[in-house]
Amino acid sequence: MNSVTHPDKSTMPIGELYAHHHGWLQGWLGRKIGCSDHAADLTQDTFVQLLSGSHPTELGEPRAYITVIAKRVLFNFWRRRDLENAYLEALAAMPEQVAPSMEDRALVLEALAQIDRALAAIPLKAKQVFLLNQLQELTYAEISTQLKMPVITVRRYMKLAICACCEVAA
Repeated sequence: MNSVTHPDKSTMPIGELYAHHHGWLQGWLGRKIGCSDHAADLTQDTFVQLLSGSHPTELGEPRAYITVIAKRVLFNFWRRRDLENAYLEALAAMPEQVAPSMEDRALVLEALAQIDRALAAIPLKAKQVFLLNQLQELTYAEISTQLKMPVITVRRYMKLAICACCEVAA
């Protein structure tokens, strides 16, 4: 069974870690985002990541470690919320007769979240190349000129971005 060091004990099983720190973490997240429902969800997401990820078997400061994981979960929550808000704003600007169905909206939001996760894992220049090509429909030569880099580098960055998107989708 996984365990972590606790200041009062030599090791603490994950279940005890959850029991000792769940309330504190939910309160901390609630103060950060101002919504107890979202804080409860993010608390669960944090502990799921703690349970499913690789982590040290012994920690001197469990709350510090939990806080690091919670900050990552919180950052992803904010990024996803911002992405969803931008999409909803774009939808609001569309005529009602061409707006996608609720099911299509959910599928697009999930796809956007996957692309966002993929792009977060690659270098900034690769992200810029991908976005210029996909959103502004610039050719590799136009991107090369705009970013002042050789076309071969644009191709490499594009390949990197597409591979990252494929990995996240798989």
